[in-house]
Amino acid sequence: MKAPLVKIHRLGFGIKGLDEMLSGGLIEGTVSAIIGAYGTGKTNFAQYFIWEGLKQGQNALYITLEERTSRILNYMENKGWDVSAFLDTSFTIVNLDPSDFNLAINSVKNELPTLIKKTGAHRVVIDPISLFEDLFHDDATRRREMMRFLESIRDLNCTSLLISEADKTNSFISKYNLIEYLSDTVILLKYARGSDSTDVHLAIEVVKMRMSQHSREVKPFEIHQDSVIVYTEATVF
Repeated sequence: MKAPLVKIHRLGFGIKGLDEMLSGGLIEGTVSAIIGAYGTGKTNFAQYFIWEGLKQGQNALYITLEERTSRILNYMENKGWDVSAFLDTSFTIVNLDPSDFNLAINSVKNELPTLIKKTGAHRVVIDPISLFEDLFHDDATRRREMMRFLESIRDLNCTSLLISEADKTNSFISKYNLIEYLSDTVILLKYARGSDSTDVHLAIEVVKMRMSQHSREVKPFEIHQDSVIVYTEATVF
């Protein structure tokens, strides 16, 4: 007798085309990464992930190492979202200053897991994880500490989304070519140029997704003030 299939619980972005590419969304309890160059919409996707959770009654935690809390709120409210209704109840934003090495390391490694437990966060965003990676001065230490950190996050029964800068010379990999190996799911955002090199489009690809089938096609997408549209029926040049 075959063992019954275990139902996989997923957390969607609320972006139809992307959720289709992910077979419904990110797998609950996993660590995922969005990698992209500047201007490709990484933070946009992260905020949709947070907002979709809030609408479903899930607690959300947004860790920003780059933007002020007020700017994060402004970005979300400009999309027409009433995020103020969730502040201090189910939505928590924490700004960490990565300029002080010891403080930033201790805050992320030691205080973040405690904060996730305290807030009961179902969805966690760290934007950008690249600044945390910058704190380590050699590849061996960076890999070891990142592995330990992500394993501690996996143990907390939350679904995490890490925002990562693309490498300056190769937009298909992250800055340190590390987070894609440590994450369960990797979403790549990139620019695509037409044959005449004058038209520039945005494209999305699910490069990797453990424990699940997913689309392996590259699809164009557009970012509007109040929506993100992934064109799953279209093709990229």
